[in-house]
Amino acid sequence: MKKRIAIIGSTGSIGKQALEVIKQHPDQFEVEILTAYNNFELLIKQAVEFTPNTVVIANDEHYKTVFNHLDPLDIKVYSGEDAIGQVLGMDTIDMVLIAVVGFAGLKPTLAALENKKRIALANKESLVVAGQLIQQKAIKNNIQIIPVDSEHSAIFQCLMGEGNNPVEKIVLTASGGPFRGMRAASLKNISPELALNHPVWQMGQKVTIDSATLMNKGLEAIEAHWLFGVPASNIEVVIHPESVIHSMVYFTDGSVKTQMSSADMRIPIQFALTYPDRFANSAERLDLVELGALHFEAPDVKIFRNLALAFEALEKGGNLPCILNAANEIAVQAFLKQQVGFLQISNVVEHCMDHVAFIKDPTFNDYFETDKITRFKAIEFIN
Repeated sequence: MKKRIAIIGSTGSIGKQALEVIKQHPDQFEVEILTAYNNFELLIKQAVEFTPNTVVIANDEHYKTVFNHLDPLDIKVYSGEDAIGQVLGMDTIDMVLIAVVGFAGLKPTLAALENKKRIALANKESLVVAGQLIQQKAIKNNIQIIPVDSEHSAIFQCLMGEGNNPVEKIVLTASGGPFRGMRAASLKNISPELALNHPVWQMGQKVTIDSATLMNKGLEAIEAHWLFGVPASNIEVVIHPESVIHSMVYFTDGSVKTQMSSADMRIPIQFALTYPDRFANSAERLDLVELGALHFEAPDVKIFRNLALAFEALEKGGNLPCILNAANEIAVQAFLKQQVGFLQISNVVEHCMDHVAFIKDPTFNDYFETDKITRFKAIEFIN
């Protein structure tokens, strides 16, 4: 039986690469649902090629165009953000890949859990914002969340077969981004174009900027806490510019396990979709002799302050990670529009963390209200 996949955010970087994986294994997978927010043209092309059962375009303005193209192919077309959650109730879905970026991933993640669908999670922000709520629902409905991020996939793979063996610490590796080793004075006038020129990974704009500021690694630390039950004090970030070791797990007997591969997101995407099996693919194989050496260094949290702010949010908990995430999303958008400088991104985040009311035990509605208030505060501070 082919595994029927719903891809939430099929027109983004992860969604497009997931479709490449599916295309390489037509005997294993079938595309059941594709969704996008705004990119209706690519969504139509994907639907024509993969002929899913259902397509959702979240922006209602594009519904008529998408419908006119796909209705003759007997593909069901819906519109609106609420429709994404509704279609996840379909009995024909075996797995849901959450591939959207940012806070927008929270509702479909919760909807997939409510409908008891197995999840491949590439949206770290949903766990950052509401990790406790998501884990509670996953446990209640006996749903396994399989991480797609290369770092968390690495940790997941290192823990396979370890049972209840105690973990001493988790080490998340980071490439360091395009500005590794640069001083603050050199970063004042950095342009979005330079920040988007990542030395290793090909990613979407938001994730690429987060990588340059090290916020991405901070968000991943919070995600790792919820995925693997490891406290902040046992999570470490190490700069590893070659991006060959994707993360490490230290055990209490002194053993260290790592997962290594080329810097190709199709590898962790495929593993999440095929777990526990491994299938062949066309990814580049590592040549350790050609690499010659691997390097590691501590991150500079004084210059790249977002990493320190993320650990502060993780340690304090409550709605503070939600504040961190919302402020960062607004600050990154402002940077891309050249409304703030590169170093000011962390200023926006810190301001919101200091000025939005802290809630120790947030409810479901508190997360959405916190996100809304934080975005307003961030825009106000920028202007």
